[in-house]
Amino acid sequence: MKQQFYLALFSTFLAVDGAVAQQAPLAAPVVGSQAIAPQQIAWVQIEAQPTLAAAQERARIYSATLPDVNGFALGSGWYGISLGPYTPEDAVLVLRSYRAQGLIPSDSYVMPTADFGQQFWPIGADILGRTRAAAPAAPSQAADPQQSASNAPAVAAPPADETPREARASEAQLSQAQREALQVALKWAGFYTAAIDGAFGSGTRRAMEAWQIANGYTPTGVLSTLQRADLLAQYNAVLEGLELRQVADANAGISIVMPTAAVGFEKYEYPFAHYSATGDLPAKVLLISQKGDRTALFGLYDIMQTLAIVPPEGPRRRDSDGFFLIGQGTDFISHTEVALQNGEIKGFTLLWPAGDEERRTRLLGEMQKSLQRQPGTLTPDMIGEQQRVDLVAGLKIRTPRLTRSGFFVDPQGHVVTALEAVQNCSSVTLETGIETNVTAVDAKLGIAILAPRSPIAPPAYAAFQADTPVLNSDIAVSGYSYGGLLGAPTLTFGSLADLQGLAGEDMLNRLQLASLPGDVGGPVVDASGAVLGMLLPGAEANSGRSLPEDVQFSLAGPVLRETLAQLGLSPRTTTTAPSLPAEQLTDKAAQMTVLVNCWE
Repeated sequence: MKQQFYLALFSTFLAVDGAVAQQAPLAAPVVGSQAIAPQQIAWVQIEAQPTLAAAQERARIYSATLPDVNGFALGSGWYGISLGPYTPEDAVLVLRSYRAQGLIPSDSYVMPTADFGQQFWPIGADILGRTRAAAPAAPSQAADPQQSASNAPAVAAPPADETPREARASEAQLSQAQREALQVALKWAGFYTAAIDGAFGSGTRRAMEAWQIANGYTPTGVLSTLQRADLLAQYNAVLEGLELRQVADANAGISIVMPTAAVGFEKYEYPFAHYSATGDLPAKVLLISQKGDRTALFGLYDIMQTLAIVPPEGPRRRDSDGFFLIGQGTDFISHTEVALQNGEIKGFTLLWPAGDEERRTRLLGEMQKSLQRQPGTLTPDMIGEQQRVDLVAGLKIRTPRLTRSGFFVDPQGHVVTALEAVQNCSSVTLETGIETNVTAVDAKLGIAILAPRSPIAPPAYAAFQADTPVLNSDIAVSGYSYGGLLGAPTLTFGSLADLQGLAGEDMLNRLQLASLPGDVGGPVVDASGAVLGMLLPGAEANSGRSLPEDVQFSLAGPVLRETLAQLGLSPRTTTTAPSLPAEQLTDKAAQMTVLVNCWE
Protein backbone atom coordinates (compact mmCIF):
# COMPACT_ATOMS: atom_id res chain seq x y z
CA MET A 1 0.00 0.00 0.00
CA LYS A 2 2.77 2.41 0.93
CA GLN A 3 4.62 1.69 -2.28
CA GLN A 4 1.47 2.44 -4.28
CA PHE A 5 1.10 5.74 -2.45
CA TYR A 6 4.68 6.73 -3.27
CA LEU A 7 4.28 5.90 -6.94
CA ALA A 8 0.93 7.69 -7.19
CA LEU A 9 2.25 10.82 -5.51
CA PHE A 10 5.35 10.68 -7.65
CA SER A 11 3.48 10.38 -10.94
CA THR A 12 0.77 12.90 -10.08
CA PHE A 13 2.78 16.10 -9.78
CA LEU A 14 6.42 15.27 -10.56
CA ALA A 15 6.58 13.10 -13.68
CA VAL A 16 10.33 13.01 -13.31
CA ASP A 17 12.09 10.48 -15.49
CA GLY A 18 13.27 7.91 -12.94
CA ALA A 19 16.44 7.40 -14.85
CA VAL A 20 17.58 10.95 -14.14
CA ALA A 21 18.46 10.12 -10.56
CA GLN A 22 19.83 6.71 -11.38
CA GLN A 23 22.01 6.99 -14.46
CA ALA A 24 24.80 8.89 -16.16
CA PRO A 25 25.84 12.55 -15.63
CA LEU A 26 23.57 15.20 -17.13
CA ALA A 27 24.57 18.81 -17.68
CA ALA A 28 20.95 19.89 -17.21
CA PRO A 29 18.77 17.25 -15.46
CA VAL A 30 15.25 16.92 -16.82
CA VAL A 31 12.46 17.82 -14.42
CA GLY A 32 9.06 16.91 -15.84
CA SER A 33 9.41 17.61 -19.54
CA GLN A 34 11.69 20.62 -19.16
CA ALA A 35 15.48 20.72 -18.94
CA ILE A 36 16.56 23.40 -16.51
CA ALA A 37 19.94 24.63 -15.31
CA PRO A 38 21.44 22.87 -12.25
CA GLN A 39 21.25 26.06 -10.19
CA GLN A 40 17.45 26.04 -10.65
CA ILE A 41 17.02 22.51 -9.33
CA ALA A 42 15.86 21.83 -5.79
CA TRP A 43 16.23 18.83 -3.51
CA VAL A 44 14.61 17.68 -0.30
CA GLN A 45 17.42 17.18 2.20
CA ILE A 46 16.33 14.47 4.65
CA GLU A 47 19.43 13.38 6.55
CA ALA A 48 23.20 13.87 6.96
CA GLN A 49 25.82 11.55 8.39
CA PRO A 50 29.45 12.20 9.46
CA THR A 51 30.88 9.10 7.72
CA LEU A 52 30.48 7.72 4.23
CA ALA A 53 29.67 4.22 5.51
CA ALA A 54 26.82 5.46 7.71
CA ALA A 55 25.43 7.65 4.91
CA GLN A 56 25.47 4.78 2.41
CA GLU A 57 23.64 2.49 4.83
CA ARG A 58 20.95 5.09 5.51
CA ALA A 59 20.58 5.81 1.79
CA ARG A 60 20.12 2.07 1.18
CA ILE A 61 17.33 1.97 3.79
CA TYR A 62 15.54 5.00 2.35
CA SER A 63 15.82 3.60 -1.18
CA ALA A 64 13.85 0.52 -0.16
CA THR A 65 10.69 2.62 0.24
CA LEU A 66 11.22 6.06 -1.29
CA PRO A 67 11.85 7.00 -4.95
CA ASP A 68 14.66 9.31 -6.11
CA VAL A 69 17.02 8.86 -3.17
CA ASN A 70 20.40 10.45 -3.87
CA GLY A 71 23.48 11.01 -1.76
CA PHE A 72 26.03 13.83 -2.09
CA ALA A 73 29.06 15.01 -0.16
CA LEU A 74 28.20 18.23 1.69
CA GLY A 75 31.71 19.32 2.68
CA SER A 76 33.29 19.49 6.14
CA GLY A 77 33.19 15.68 6.27
CA TRP A 78 29.39 15.33 6.09
CA TYR A 79 27.32 13.34 3.64
CA GLY A 80 23.73 14.26 2.82
CA ILE A 81 20.81 12.10 1.70
CA SER A 82 18.33 13.92 -0.53
CA LEU A 83 15.28 13.34 -2.70
CA GLY A 84 15.18 14.78 -6.20
CA PRO A 85 15.86 16.41 -8.55
CA TYR A 86 12.72 18.60 -8.51
CA THR A 87 11.65 22.04 -9.50
CA PRO A 88 11.60 24.32 -6.44
CA GLU A 89 7.79 24.26 -6.42
CA ASP A 90 7.58 20.46 -6.56
CA ALA A 91 10.28 20.11 -3.91
CA VAL A 92 8.08 22.05 -1.50
CA LEU A 93 5.13 19.75 -2.28
CA VAL A 94 7.24 16.64 -1.73
CA LEU A 95 8.56 18.04 1.53
CA ARG A 96 5.09 18.83 2.87
CA SER A 97 3.53 15.55 1.79
CA TYR A 98 6.26 13.20 3.00
CA ARG A 99 6.73 15.11 6.23
CA ALA A 100 2.99 15.09 6.95
CA GLN A 101 2.95 11.30 6.44
CA GLY A 102 5.97 10.84 8.74
CA LEU A 103 7.98 9.31 5.89
CA ILE A 104 10.91 11.69 6.28
CA PRO A 105 12.34 13.45 9.37
CA SER A 106 10.44 16.51 10.60
CA ASP A 107 13.55 18.68 10.19
CA SER A 108 13.91 17.92 6.47
CA TYR A 109 14.19 20.97 4.23
CA VAL A 110 14.57 22.14 0.63
CA MET A 111 18.09 22.96 -0.56
CA PRO A 112 19.72 23.98 -3.87
CA THR A 113 22.10 21.95 -6.01
CA ALA A 114 24.93 24.41 -5.40
CA ASP A 115 25.54 22.95 -1.94
CA PHE A 116 26.33 19.45 -3.24
CA GLY A 117 29.71 17.88 -3.94
CA GLN A 118 30.44 14.42 -5.29
CA GLN A 119 27.62 11.91 -5.50
CA PHE A 120 27.98 8.71 -3.51
CA TRP A 121 24.47 7.27 -3.95
CA PRO A 122 23.26 5.51 -6.04
CA ILE A 123 26.56 3.70 -6.45
CA GLY A 124 28.28 4.90 -9.62
CA ALA A 125 25.82 7.72 -10.32
CA ASP A 126 27.05 11.22 -11.09
CA ILE A 127 23.96 13.08 -12.31
CA LEU A 128 25.46 16.49 -11.57
CA GLY A 129 28.77 15.77 -13.29
CA ARG A 130 30.84 16.16 -10.12
CA THR A 131 33.25 13.45 -11.40
CA ARG A 132 34.28 10.67 -9.08
CA ALA A 133 36.00 7.39 -9.74
CA ALA A 134 33.57 5.06 -11.44
CA ALA A 135 32.23 2.03 -9.60
CA PRO A 136 30.13 -0.81 -11.02
CA ALA A 137 26.44 -0.41 -10.30
CA ALA A 138 25.20 -2.45 -7.36
CA PRO A 139 22.84 -5.27 -8.32
CA SER A 140 20.07 -3.70 -6.24
CA GLN A 141 20.33 -0.50 -8.31
CA ALA A 142 19.61 -2.08 -11.72
CA ALA A 143 17.26 -0.23 -14.04
CA ASP A 144 13.52 -0.80 -13.71
CA PRO A 145 12.66 -3.67 -16.15
CA GLN A 146 9.38 -1.93 -17.00
CA GLN A 147 11.20 1.20 -18.15
CA SER A 148 11.37 1.69 -21.91
CA ALA A 149 14.90 1.14 -23.17
CA SER A 150 14.42 3.88 -25.75
CA ASN A 151 13.79 6.42 -22.97
CA ALA A 152 16.78 5.44 -20.82
CA PRO A 153 19.87 7.67 -21.03
CA ALA A 154 23.04 6.02 -22.23
CA VAL A 155 25.28 4.68 -19.46
CA ALA A 156 29.02 4.70 -19.96
CA ALA A 157 30.52 1.26 -19.44
CA PRO A 158 32.70 1.08 -16.32
CA PRO A 159 36.41 0.50 -16.87
CA ALA A 160 37.56 -3.11 -16.73
CA ASP A 161 38.56 -4.14 -13.22
CA GLU A 162 41.27 -6.55 -12.07
CA THR A 163 40.65 -10.13 -11.09
CA PRO A 164 41.33 -11.00 -7.42
CA ARG A 165 44.65 -12.53 -8.47
CA GLU A 166 45.62 -9.39 -10.40
CA ALA A 167 44.50 -7.25 -7.46
CA ARG A 168 46.79 -9.15 -5.07
CA ALA A 169 49.67 -8.77 -7.51
CA SER A 170 49.18 -5.00 -7.82
CA GLU A 171 48.69 -4.71 -4.06
CA ALA A 172 52.06 -6.40 -3.50
CA GLN A 173 53.74 -3.50 -5.31
CA LEU A 174 52.44 -0.91 -2.82
CA SER A 175 54.92 0.89 -0.60
CA GLN A 176 54.57 1.02 3.18
CA ALA A 177 53.27 4.60 2.95
CA GLN A 178 50.68 3.62 0.33
CA ARG A 179 49.45 0.70 2.47
CA GLU A 180 49.14 2.96 5.49
CA ALA A 181 47.26 5.54 3.39
CA LEU A 182 44.66 2.90 2.50
CA GLN A 183 44.19 2.03 6.18
CA VAL A 184 43.80 5.72 7.01
CA ALA A 185 41.14 6.07 4.31
CA LEU A 186 39.31 2.96 5.54
CA LYS A 187 39.35 4.30 9.10
CA TRP A 188 38.04 7.68 7.92
CA ALA A 189 35.21 5.93 6.03
CA GLY A 190 34.21 4.11 9.23
CA PHE A 191 35.26 0.56 8.31
CA TYR A 192 38.62 0.18 10.10
CA THR A 193 39.42 0.71 13.78
CA ALA A 194 42.85 -0.86 14.35
CA ALA A 195 46.35 0.60 14.18
CA ILE A 196 47.78 2.26 11.07
CA ASP A 197 50.70 -0.09 10.49
CA GLY A 198 50.57 -0.98 6.78
CA ALA A 199 50.07 -4.66 7.63
CA PHE A 200 47.03 -6.07 5.85
CA GLY A 201 45.87 -8.59 8.44
CA SER A 202 42.42 -9.96 9.10
CA GLY A 203 41.15 -6.62 10.46
CA THR A 204 42.20 -4.73 7.35
CA ARG A 205 40.80 -7.45 5.09
CA ARG A 206 37.42 -7.32 6.84
CA ALA A 207 37.41 -3.53 6.50
CA MET A 208 38.19 -3.80 2.77
CA GLU A 209 35.39 -6.32 2.30
CA ALA A 210 32.89 -4.12 4.17
CA TRP A 211 33.89 -1.12 2.06
CA GLN A 212 33.48 -3.17 -1.13
CA ILE A 213 29.97 -4.24 -0.11
CA ALA A 214 28.98 -0.66 0.78
CA ASN A 215 30.24 0.59 -2.57
CA GLY A 216 28.67 -2.10 -4.77
CA TYR A 217 31.81 -4.11 -5.49
CA THR A 218 32.14 -7.89 -5.23
CA PRO A 219 33.44 -8.54 -1.68
CA THR A 220 36.87 -10.16 -1.90
CA GLY A 221 38.79 -8.47 0.92
CA VAL A 222 41.43 -7.34 -1.60
CA LEU A 223 41.09 -3.94 -3.27
CA SER A 224 41.86 -3.68 -6.96
CA THR A 225 43.73 -0.74 -8.42
CA LEU A 226 40.43 0.87 -9.46
CA GLN A 227 38.90 0.28 -6.02
CA ARG A 228 41.94 1.73 -4.26
CA ALA A 229 41.62 4.81 -6.42
CA ASP A 230 37.91 5.07 -5.59
CA LEU A 231 38.56 4.75 -1.85
CA LEU A 232 41.28 7.42 -1.93
CA ALA A 233 39.09 9.68 -4.09
CA GLN A 234 36.36 9.47 -1.45
CA TYR A 235 38.92 10.17 1.27
CA ASN A 236 40.34 13.19 -0.53
CA ALA A 237 36.97 14.63 -1.60
CA VAL A 238 36.86 16.77 1.55
CA LEU A 239 39.95 18.64 0.35
CA GLU A 240 38.61 19.33 -3.13
CA GLY A 241 38.60 22.99 -4.04
CA LEU A 242 41.43 23.94 -1.66
CA GLU A 243 44.09 23.39 -4.34
CA LEU A 244 46.74 21.98 -2.04
CA ARG A 245 50.20 22.75 -3.36
CA GLN A 246 53.72 22.69 -2.00
CA VAL A 247 54.75 26.32 -1.46
CA ALA A 248 58.41 27.18 -1.01
CA ASP A 249 59.12 30.50 0.72
CA ALA A 250 62.82 31.19 0.14
CA ASN A 251 62.92 34.14 2.55
CA ALA A 252 61.45 32.11 5.40
CA GLY A 253 63.41 28.99 4.47
CA ILE A 254 60.28 26.85 4.66
CA SER A 255 58.49 24.66 2.11
CA ILE A 256 55.02 23.39 3.05
CA VAL A 257 51.68 22.35 1.55
CA MET A 258 49.15 25.18 1.59
CA PRO A 259 45.50 25.57 0.52
CA THR A 260 46.37 27.95 -2.30
CA ALA A 261 42.71 28.46 -3.24
CA ALA A 262 42.05 29.85 0.24
CA VAL A 263 45.22 31.79 1.18
CA GLY A 264 47.92 33.75 -0.60
CA PHE A 265 51.06 35.64 0.37
CA GLU A 266 50.37 39.06 1.91
CA LYS A 267 53.48 40.36 3.69
CA TYR A 268 56.48 39.71 5.90
CA GLU A 269 56.33 40.87 9.52
CA TYR A 270 59.30 39.38 11.35
CA PRO A 271 59.20 36.60 12.48
CA PHE A 272 56.11 35.76 10.40
CA ALA A 273 55.34 35.36 6.72
CA HIS A 274 51.62 36.13 6.41
CA TYR A 275 49.52 34.08 3.97
CA SER A 276 46.05 35.60 4.33
CA ALA A 277 42.56 34.75 3.09
CA THR A 278 41.97 35.44 -0.60
CA GLY A 279 38.25 34.61 -0.63
CA ASP A 280 35.26 34.07 1.61
CA LEU A 281 36.90 31.35 3.71
CA PRO A 282 38.38 33.08 6.81
CA ALA A 283 41.62 31.11 6.84
CA LYS A 284 45.22 32.16 7.45
CA VAL A 285 48.64 30.53 7.45
CA LEU A 286 51.70 31.96 9.19
CA LEU A 287 55.18 30.70 8.44
CA ILE A 288 57.36 31.26 11.52
CA SER A 289 61.06 31.80 10.87
CA GLN A 290 63.84 33.41 12.88
CA LYS A 291 67.33 32.76 14.17
CA GLY A 292 67.52 32.11 17.90
CA ASP A 293 68.33 29.89 20.83
CA ARG A 294 66.24 28.29 23.56
CA THR A 295 65.66 31.64 25.26
CA ALA A 296 64.27 33.08 22.03
CA LEU A 297 62.11 29.99 21.56
CA PHE A 298 60.62 30.37 25.05
CA GLY A 299 60.06 34.08 24.45
CA LEU A 300 58.20 33.38 21.20
CA TYR A 301 56.04 30.85 23.04
CA ASP A 302 55.05 33.48 25.61
CA ILE A 303 54.45 36.20 23.02
CA MET A 304 52.25 34.04 20.81
CA GLN A 305 49.92 33.35 23.73
CA THR A 306 49.15 37.06 23.93
CA LEU A 307 47.92 37.15 20.32
CA ALA A 308 44.25 37.31 19.42
CA ILE A 309 44.71 34.38 17.03
CA VAL A 310 45.67 32.14 19.99
CA PRO A 311 42.72 32.09 22.42
CA PRO A 312 43.63 30.88 25.93
CA GLU A 313 41.37 27.83 25.65
CA GLY A 314 43.07 24.78 24.16
CA PRO A 315 45.99 22.41 24.81
CA ARG A 316 49.57 23.60 24.60
CA ARG A 317 53.00 22.27 25.45
CA ARG A 318 56.57 23.56 25.47
CA ASP A 319 59.76 21.56 25.75
CA SER A 320 63.43 22.36 25.29
CA ASP A 321 63.36 22.19 21.49
CA GLY A 322 59.89 23.31 20.46
CA PHE A 323 56.27 23.96 21.32
CA PHE A 324 52.73 23.65 20.03
CA LEU A 325 49.72 25.84 20.76
CA ILE A 326 46.08 25.14 20.00
CA GLY A 327 43.73 28.04 20.54
CA GLN A 328 40.01 27.23 20.45
CA GLY A 329 37.93 30.34 19.80
CA THR A 330 34.22 30.68 19.19
CA ASP A 331 34.63 31.20 15.44
CA PHE A 332 38.04 29.69 14.70
CA ILE A 333 40.74 27.26 15.81
CA SER A 334 44.45 28.00 15.52
CA HIS A 335 47.19 25.38 15.53
CA THR A 336 50.84 26.36 15.92
CA GLU A 337 53.89 24.10 15.76
CA VAL A 338 57.45 25.40 16.17
CA ALA A 339 60.81 23.62 16.48
CA LEU A 340 64.37 24.81 17.23
CA GLN A 341 67.10 23.18 15.13
CA ASN A 342 70.68 24.35 14.54
CA GLY A 343 70.00 27.86 15.80
CA GLU A 344 66.89 28.36 13.65
CA ILE A 345 63.32 28.58 14.96
CA LYS A 346 60.82 27.50 12.31
CA GLY A 347 57.23 26.35 12.16
CA PHE A 348 53.74 27.37 11.11
CA THR A 349 50.32 28.44 12.33
CA LEU A 350 47.07 27.33 10.66
CA LEU A 351 44.02 29.46 11.42
CA TRP A 352 40.78 27.77 10.29
CA PRO A 353 37.03 28.30 10.85
CA ALA A 354 35.48 26.37 13.75
CA GLY A 355 32.98 23.67 12.82
CA ASP A 356 34.99 22.50 9.79
CA GLU A 357 36.89 19.90 11.77
CA GLU A 358 37.38 17.14 9.24
CA ARG A 359 38.75 19.46 6.59
CA ARG A 360 40.90 21.28 9.15
CA THR A 361 42.43 18.11 10.56
CA ARG A 362 43.00 16.66 7.10
CA LEU A 363 44.67 19.85 5.92
CA LEU A 364 46.71 20.03 9.10
CA GLY A 365 47.96 16.50 8.54
CA GLU A 366 49.05 17.36 5.01
CA MET A 367 50.89 20.43 6.26
CA GLN A 368 52.62 18.54 9.08
CA LYS A 369 54.00 15.80 6.87
CA SER A 370 55.01 18.17 4.06
CA LEU A 371 56.97 20.71 6.15
CA GLN A 372 60.57 21.01 4.95
CA ARG A 373 63.24 23.22 6.48
CA GLN A 374 65.37 25.00 3.91
CA PRO A 375 68.34 27.40 4.26
CA GLY A 376 67.62 30.93 5.50
CA THR A 377 65.36 32.70 7.97
CA LEU A 378 63.45 35.95 8.13
CA THR A 379 65.43 38.89 9.50
CA PRO A 380 64.47 41.61 12.03
CA ASP A 381 64.48 44.31 9.36
CA MET A 382 61.40 42.72 7.75
CA ILE A 383 58.91 44.98 9.50
CA GLY A 384 55.78 46.37 7.88
CA GLU A 385 54.70 49.98 7.78
CA GLN A 386 51.81 49.56 10.20
CA GLN A 387 53.20 49.67 13.74
CA ARG A 388 50.90 49.98 16.75
CA VAL A 389 51.12 49.11 20.41
CA ASP A 390 48.26 46.64 20.01
CA LEU A 391 50.04 44.77 17.21
CA VAL A 392 52.87 42.25 17.33
CA ALA A 393 54.39 41.46 13.92
CA GLY A 394 51.20 42.61 12.23
CA LEU A 395 48.95 40.51 14.49
CA LYS A 396 46.52 41.89 17.04
CA ILE A 397 47.26 41.27 20.68
CA ARG A 398 44.51 39.49 22.56
CA THR A 399 42.80 42.10 24.72
CA PRO A 400 40.39 41.71 27.64
CA ARG A 401 36.73 42.62 27.35
CA LEU A 402 37.09 45.17 30.14
CA THR A 403 39.84 46.49 32.41
CA ARG A 404 39.46 48.06 35.83
CA SER A 405 41.66 48.68 38.85
CA GLY A 406 41.94 46.95 42.20
CA PHE A 407 44.28 46.91 45.19
CA PHE A 408 45.94 44.37 47.46
CA VAL A 409 44.50 44.13 50.98
CA ASP A 410 46.71 41.51 52.66
CA PRO A 411 50.10 39.76 52.34
CA GLN A 412 48.47 36.76 50.60
CA GLY A 413 47.57 38.90 47.60
CA HIS A 414 43.79 39.18 48.01
CA VAL A 415 42.45 41.99 45.85
CA VAL A 416 39.45 44.27 46.25
CA THR A 417 37.88 45.60 43.05
CA ALA A 418 34.56 46.88 41.73
CA LEU A 419 31.82 44.35 41.03
CA GLU A 420 31.59 45.42 37.37
CA ALA A 421 35.20 44.27 36.86
CA VAL A 422 34.19 40.61 37.28
CA GLN A 423 30.70 40.47 35.79
CA ASN A 424 30.13 38.39 32.63
CA CYS A 425 33.74 37.26 32.55
CA SER A 426 34.96 33.80 31.59
CA SER A 427 38.11 34.51 33.58
CA VAL A 428 39.66 37.35 35.59
CA THR A 429 43.40 38.00 35.67
CA LEU A 430 45.73 40.50 37.33
CA GLU A 431 48.37 42.47 35.48
CA THR A 432 49.86 40.38 32.66
CA GLY A 433 48.25 37.04 33.40
CA ILE A 434 47.97 36.16 37.09
CA GLU A 435 44.87 33.97 37.22
CA THR A 436 42.39 34.55 40.04
CA ASN A 437 39.24 33.16 41.59
CA VAL A 438 36.36 35.44 42.53
CA THR A 439 35.93 34.40 46.17
CA ALA A 440 33.20 36.85 47.22
CA VAL A 441 30.92 39.54 45.82
CA ASP A 442 28.63 42.07 47.49
CA ALA A 443 26.12 43.46 45.02
CA LYS A 444 24.80 46.02 47.50
CA LEU A 445 28.24 47.50 48.10
CA GLY A 446 29.41 46.92 44.52
CA ILE A 447 32.64 45.09 45.39
CA ALA A 448 34.32 41.78 44.56
CA ILE A 449 37.18 39.95 46.26
CA LEU A 450 39.78 38.12 44.15
CA ALA A 451 42.25 35.45 45.29
CA PRO A 452 45.28 34.50 43.15
CA ARG A 453 45.23 30.85 42.11
CA SER A 454 48.96 30.60 42.75
CA PRO A 455 50.78 32.20 45.70
CA ILE A 456 52.09 35.71 45.05
CA ALA A 457 53.88 38.28 47.19
CA PRO A 458 52.38 41.73 46.57
CA PRO A 459 54.90 44.60 46.70
CA ALA A 460 52.59 46.42 49.14
CA TYR A 461 49.06 46.18 50.51
CA ALA A 462 46.51 48.61 51.88
CA ALA A 463 46.60 50.23 55.30
CA PHE A 464 43.12 51.66 56.04
CA GLN A 465 42.81 55.03 57.75
CA ALA A 466 41.30 54.47 61.24
CA ASP A 467 40.72 58.17 61.93
CA THR A 468 37.83 60.13 60.46
CA PRO A 469 39.09 62.05 57.43
CA VAL A 470 38.75 65.84 57.28
CA LEU A 471 36.30 67.39 54.82
CA ASN A 472 37.87 69.17 51.85
CA SER A 473 41.21 67.47 52.57
CA ASP A 474 43.43 66.40 49.70
CA ILE A 475 42.83 62.89 48.37
CA ALA A 476 43.88 60.90 45.30
CA VAL A 477 42.75 57.83 43.36
CA SER A 478 45.34 55.32 42.12
CA GLY A 479 44.25 53.41 39.04
CA TYR A 480 44.92 52.19 35.53
CA SER A 481 43.18 55.09 33.86
CA TYR A 482 44.10 53.91 30.35
CA GLY A 483 43.63 50.17 30.78
CA GLY A 484 47.29 49.28 31.21
CA LEU A 485 48.59 51.07 28.10
CA LEU A 486 51.01 53.08 30.25
CA GLY A 487 52.27 49.99 32.07
CA ALA A 488 51.74 51.49 35.52
CA PRO A 489 48.91 53.13 37.49
CA THR A 490 48.44 56.89 37.53
CA LEU A 491 47.42 59.09 40.44
CA THR A 492 44.46 61.46 40.01
CA PHE A 493 44.28 64.21 42.66
CA GLY A 494 41.18 65.79 44.13
CA SER A 495 39.47 66.53 47.42
CA LEU A 496 37.05 64.90 49.87
CA ALA A 497 33.75 66.75 49.31
CA ASP A 498 31.51 64.90 51.79
CA LEU A 499 31.43 61.84 54.09
CA GLN A 500 28.12 60.65 52.67
CA GLY A 501 26.28 60.31 49.38
CA LEU A 502 23.87 62.80 47.86
CA ALA A 503 20.93 61.04 49.56
CA GLY A 504 22.73 60.80 52.90
CA GLU A 505 24.18 57.28 52.37
CA ASP A 506 26.75 56.83 55.15
CA MET A 507 28.51 53.99 53.28
CA LEU A 508 29.64 56.47 50.59
CA ASN A 509 32.09 59.32 50.38
CA ARG A 510 31.62 62.05 47.78
CA LEU A 511 34.77 63.05 45.96
CA GLN A 512 35.67 66.00 43.80
CA LEU A 513 38.02 64.73 41.11
CA ALA A 514 37.96 63.83 37.40
CA SER A 515 38.56 60.08 37.15
CA LEU A 516 38.27 57.71 34.16
CA PRO A 517 36.46 54.33 33.92
CA GLY A 518 39.76 52.47 34.20
CA ASP A 519 40.28 53.97 37.67
CA VAL A 520 37.12 52.29 39.03
CA GLY A 521 38.01 49.78 41.75
CA GLY A 522 41.22 51.59 42.63
CA PRO A 523 42.10 52.79 46.16
CA VAL A 524 41.22 56.27 47.33
CA VAL A 525 44.08 57.49 49.55
CA ASP A 526 44.73 60.51 51.74
CA ALA A 527 47.85 62.66 51.59
CA SER A 528 49.81 60.12 53.67
CA GLY A 529 48.87 57.14 51.50
CA ALA A 530 46.34 55.62 53.92
CA VAL A 531 43.30 54.08 52.19
CA LEU A 532 40.02 55.94 52.63
CA GLY A 533 37.93 53.64 50.41
CA MET A 534 37.45 52.26 46.88
CA LEU A 535 36.37 54.25 43.82
CA LEU A 536 32.91 53.21 42.55
CA PRO A 537 31.48 53.41 39.02
CA GLY A 538 29.83 56.78 38.53
CA ALA A 539 26.70 55.47 36.80
CA GLU A 540 25.86 53.03 39.60
CA ALA A 541 26.58 55.48 42.41
CA ASN A 542 24.64 58.27 40.74
CA SER A 543 21.58 56.05 40.15
CA GLY A 544 21.12 57.40 36.65
CA ARG A 545 21.49 61.09 37.52
CA SER A 546 23.56 63.34 35.29
CA LEU A 547 26.17 64.98 37.52
CA PRO A 548 29.22 67.13 36.84
CA GLU A 549 32.25 65.19 35.62
CA ASP A 550 34.27 65.93 38.76
CA VAL A 551 31.65 64.40 41.08
CA GLN A 552 32.61 60.82 42.00
CA PHE A 553 31.84 58.44 44.84
CA SER A 554 33.82 55.89 46.80
CA LEU A 555 32.87 53.12 49.16
CA ALA A 556 33.79 54.34 52.64
CA GLY A 557 36.85 52.79 54.26
CA PRO A 558 35.16 51.59 57.50
CA VAL A 559 32.42 49.77 55.51
CA LEU A 560 34.99 48.10 53.28
CA ARG A 561 37.20 47.17 56.23
CA GLU A 562 34.27 45.58 58.10
CA THR A 563 33.26 43.57 55.01
CA LEU A 564 36.79 42.20 54.62
CA ALA A 565 36.87 41.18 58.27
CA GLN A 566 33.56 39.33 57.88
CA LEU A 567 35.08 37.38 55.00
CA GLY A 568 37.93 36.18 57.23
CA LEU A 569 40.57 38.61 55.99
CA SER A 570 42.61 40.82 58.30
CA PRO A 571 42.85 44.33 56.88
CA ARG A 572 45.43 46.46 58.64
CA THR A 573 44.80 50.00 59.84
CA THR A 574 46.84 53.13 60.41
CA THR A 575 46.30 56.56 61.92
CA THR A 576 46.79 60.06 60.59
CA ALA A 577 50.37 60.67 59.44
CA PRO A 578 52.24 63.52 57.77
CA SER A 579 51.58 64.24 54.12
CA LEU A 580 53.97 62.72 51.59
CA PRO A 581 55.52 64.52 48.63
CA ALA A 582 53.64 63.82 45.39
CA GLU A 583 56.31 61.49 44.02
CA GLN A 584 56.45 59.38 47.18
CA LEU A 585 52.66 59.26 47.41
CA THR A 586 52.49 58.09 43.79
CA ASP A 587 55.02 55.30 44.42
CA LYS A 588 53.30 54.16 47.63
CA ALA A 589 49.85 54.02 46.05
CA ALA A 590 51.12 52.35 42.85
CA GLN A 591 52.69 49.46 44.79
CA MET A 592 49.30 48.36 46.16
CA THR A 593 47.32 49.04 42.95
CA VAL A 594 46.80 46.26 40.41
CA LEU A 595 45.27 46.00 36.93
CA VAL A 596 42.18 43.76 36.76
CA ASN A 597 41.37 42.14 33.39
CA CYS A 598 37.97 40.67 32.52
CA TRP A 599 38.17 38.14 29.66
CA GLU A 600 35.31 36.84 27.53
